Amino acid sequence: MTGVAIRTVRGADDLNAVRQLCWDYRDVLVARTTDFPRLLNHYYSIAVYQKLMDDLPGRHIPPDGEIFVAEMIGKVVACGMTHRIDAETCEIKRVFVAPEARGNGIAQQLCQNAMEWAKAADYQRMVLDTMRSLPEAMALYEGLGFVPAEPYYDIPDDLLRDIVFYEHPL
Repeated sequence: MTGVAIRTVRGADDLNAVRQLCWDYRDVLVARTTDFPRLLNHYYSIAVYQKLMDDLPGRHIPPDGEIFVAEMIGKVVACGMTHRIDAETCEIKRVFVAPEARGNGIAQQLCQNAMEWAKAADYQRMVLDTMRSLPEAMALYEGLGFVPAEPYYDIPDDLLRDIVFYEHPL
């Protein structure tokens, strides 16, 4: 992983790069979930996602959360963010690596940094969700020691078949 630096967001340029990565992530989800329009409309409609991007960093700021980026050759090529669920639990969201930067272990390092940050922030547990249509994400999280968990937010029953929940003690 030569030439890759993981760090926290440092300003407007970083936030704009994170927003673009998040839109690219959404594009991947849309491409992989064409059979599940209700899931897409529920969580990833353009209006819902635009509001999420407009509100970034929102709840992903210290002391309750953080936004991490990976920089390679002076360019932000990956992101991941955390936020508070409750006093003991934080969630990691939107871990995404641009196609040109994949294969360098960046997603794993982003997650490890997020876990270290969460532990230092006195969280006891990290949770996440991912889609079954993202087997590489499932493999990443399981490789980091995350184990399947019950949903930690309300979700319509018909969407449960498409989303996997994980947790990891910190």
